[in-house]
Amino acid sequence: MLLGIPTATTPAMPAQPADLLVRDATLPDGRVGQDLLVRGGRIEALGPALPAPAGVQVVQARGGLLSPPFVDAHFHLDATLSHGLPRVNASGTLLEGIALWGELKPLLTEEAIAERALQYCDWAVARGLLAIRSHVDVCDDRLLAVHALLHVKRRVAPYLDLQLVAFPQDGLLRSPTAMANLKRALDLGVDVVGGIPHFERTMAEGAESVRLLCELAAQRGLPVDMHCDESDDPLSRHIETLAFHTQRLGLQGRVTGSHLTSMHSMDNYYASKLIPLIAESQVHAVANPLINITLQGRHDSYPKRRGMTRVPELMAAGVNVGFGHDCVMDPWYALGSADMLEVAAMGLHVAQMTSVQGQRQCFDAVTVNNARVLGLQGYGLEPGCRADFVLLQAASPEEAIRLRAQRLLVVRGGTIVSQMAPAVAQLSLPGRPAQVDFTRQGPPAPARPAR
Repeated sequence: MLLGIPTATTPAMPAQPADLLVRDATLPDGRVGQDLLVRGGRIEALGPALPAPAGVQVVQARGGLLSPPFVDAHFHLDATLSHGLPRVNASGTLLEGIALWGELKPLLTEEAIAERALQYCDWAVARGLLAIRSHVDVCDDRLLAVHALLHVKRRVAPYLDLQLVAFPQDGLLRSPTAMANLKRALDLGVDVVGGIPHFERTMAEGAESVRLLCELAAQRGLPVDMHCDESDDPLSRHIETLAFHTQRLGLQGRVTGSHLTSMHSMDNYYASKLIPLIAESQVHAVANPLINITLQGRHDSYPKRRGMTRVPELMAAGVNVGFGHDCVMDPWYALGSADMLEVAAMGLHVAQMTSVQGQRQCFDAVTVNNARVLGLQGYGLEPGCRADFVLLQAASPEEAIRLRAQRLLVVRGGTIVSQMAPAVAQLSLPGRPAQVDFTRQGPPAPARPAR
């Protein structure tokens, strides 16, 4: 129990994964009645009515949605679950959150950061979230957060993929030791080069930080993930510079622009130039719906801007767009529970992507699109992929989002790492059924025969 919230227990990983056969599942692409066979930690076969090999453990999906695991492409694990330390963000703004994090840093210990991060990883596994890209602040000369999260990365490796981004929270050029610390973090094993150009002193220094960081990534053969234009200022255009250097240095497909909230305030003419440039450079875009709409628009009275980037327009142009959770119970956001379906739900509401296609695109934004951002190998439900998946109490991606569906089963490498009971209400109402199944539309359907 931490901060009054019960925790999920992640079981110890067995030496060898089990052989599993999942019967009668629905897939995110709409295929129904599918069986999935897992052997040796990999998906061996997928299709209807697969034969059950001797000794295999059979799991009845009963039409439930079988999905590859959720992936979070943008998070801050070093700050998570620190809400109220040393005080609460009274204004609710991005800048007060940054200032508050600066107050908290001298009070941090490596052990406390690691314990909170491990707690969050337990929550994540229980929610079917098995891969996270976390930014880690490198502007503390002690690199406490870096050491703590590298320890966490090793601890959780059997059941969760954790990528770390060297993030100069106080500005690469604004903080005197940021570049040296960032390089030290990379030398210690941090995976990705990060940045925050809009927080530098001037637009020119912001652009220079993008150049320096992209060149560093190219020299080291590393990906880039930059907090970019997290601002209501329509003249904050560092994503243009990021796309330029991506092409100049041959980094296509390895660079991510996170937040991009200034695009919501830009005029359509400039956006019509910028979006094709992002697509041409193959820069990934990551929106953070819960946090973007909370922190942005704070200087507006009415009309009040939504503060999230142009998700449908970017997707329509062929840009790979993912959604991140960004924050959970930290100086910037007092809510959250590692639920990527909540992120998808907020994303579709804010972006007005309420069509069936739009809802499915938002489901992809917390699964396959984010896996592409992280460059995950062996991700998916096809034969040969690693046996990582989640069974949801829903019959479709849009139903999973609508219900924030129960994660009935979470599997990592063929090993069941979390289980939940179905969410069913027991009623005592005259003339009505004794149970309510929220996935049902219309009268109860007859039970499916076991195979």
